[in-house]
Amino acid sequence: MTGQGRKQTIFISAAEPSADRHCAALIRTMRQANRDLEFVGIGGPKMAQAGCTLIEDAVGRAAMTYNAFAHISHYYRLIKQVAKFIAANKPNLVIVCDSPAFNFHIAKAAKKSGIKTLFYVAPQLWAWAPWRIRKLRKCCDKLCCLLPFEQEWFTSRGVPAEFVGNPLLDELTQSDLNRAKRDYRKFNPANAKIAIVPGSRTAEVGTLWRPMQQIAIALRKIYPHATFTTVAVDEATSGALDSTRLMGFRTDYSIDSVYQTTRNSDFALVASGSATLQVASAGCPMVIMYQTSPMLWHLVGRWLVTTKYLSLVNILAGRELVPEYMPYFRSIEPIIETVRNLLEDKTRLAQINSDLLALVGPLTSKKAGSTVAQIAASMLAFDNYNKTAETGL
Repeated sequence: MTGQGRKQTIFISAAEPSADRHCAALIRTMRQANRDLEFVGIGGPKMAQAGCTLIEDAVGRAAMTYNAFAHISHYYRLIKQVAKFIAANKPNLVIVCDSPAFNFHIAKAAKKSGIKTLFYVAPQLWAWAPWRIRKLRKCCDKLCCLLPFEQEWFTSRGVPAEFVGNPLLDELTQSDLNRAKRDYRKFNPANAKIAIVPGSRTAEVGTLWRPMQQIAIALRKIYPHATFTTVAVDEATSGALDSTRLMGFRTDYSIDSVYQTTRNSDFALVASGSATLQVASAGCPMVIMYQTSPMLWHLVGRWLVTTKYLSLVNILAGRELVPEYMPYFRSIEPIIETVRNLLEDKTRLAQINSDLLALVGPLTSKKAGSTVAQIAASMLAFDNYNKTAETGL
């Protein structure tokens, strides 16, 4: 990438499974172009397999919202550890992926050491914290946006931003989207195949797995021949899910296969997050769920959120394309009734299928992995140019 044949080091910070996956793909892409690159950072098993030296596995502790408080001391120690490592080793580039509450600190440490920082996955400040844009401007040299409208939003506020596509959709082609078009004319809800996607973060699984099972049990009473497949992020999560399976709930498990599982399903119950776009790319009608502390939501959450809709699918659509229960709090009865009404309405299922595929189409116009790799390469080349100019070599 630099043409100098010198070893260059990239520090990568990923604190949850989806970021671990994105960064692993990025590492592989960059190493194919330049074998002299070295990668070090915090992440998970996929990054390690891709050739990144981990100073700590941070993915296992992935948490969100109020559950994160139990891990404050751990993350405080980890931030200090990373800051010392960056200051002592001076990597050529720092890439932080998602988890803004954590990675803002890593980016700040990088800037303090005079190191360029690339944000892979734009923090959703447009949805819940627009006032933090000043903080982002100070610590971000380049921002990679996964949603098309984000580029203009951030650029107009002084942050160098570029829409790069979505890494979850990198393997999709227009032919895949065409094949995901469904014919519901012969669909019989009595034999419905339903996917359950409880999320990849510990907190998501902890709050959604039980109610999702309860919904499935209720639906099975209505549709005795309905079948369920649960997507787990890895084998360990699959085992944990099965160990807390409710009596009367029967399901198969599939590992790290949101797209493929929902491609072969008629309907899905999905935790809010990036997985909803994978479900959308499979053209699978869904209900989106999220849970949080009622006290936190009423005291803080509902005042912070600035968007009309909360799920990515509906935000992109600008309307309630699919039902969202965010948060749903105590009662699952409205969710059961919504799913039942949808399963009984073939026309609406077909329309949702068509609308989801039309929504996803523009997101596949760029391949995130290769685009982010090119951006990182240009930042490395510029860094090398500066160092050469400084030393006169």
